[in-house]
Amino acid sequence: MKTVRMKIDVLSPGAKPVGRVDVRKVDATTEADITRHQSEDDADAMQDAAKFARRVRRRLGFSQAEFAHRIDVSLDTIRNWEQGKRCPTGAAKALLKVLDKAPEAALAALD
Repeated sequence: MKTVRMKIDVLSPGAKPVGRVDVRKVDATTEADITRHQSEDDADAMQDAAKFARRVRRRLGFSQAEFAHRIDVSLDTIRNWEQGKRCPTGAAKALLKVLDKAPEAALAALD
């Protein structure tokens, strides 16, 4: 990707760069298109959460069963997270973040 550097004179209102928005394309977007894009974005987010949960578990060196036992959730829950069928929310999401950033302290607190 090419990087372009620009200097903008903030005192000159005509110096602002022109955006790259295709107004015709935006106007032609239907509600069905928006709904489809939202569902695609949601599916991508679920896959990101699945990758994160899997990465945390693997960094700790646990099998799915060991990980489920250590954080006190069912094995099915871990499998659903890692397969992207479910997304960790609330306390589970926070726990995964803590396990990612400070695994020793988190595991010690869970024992």
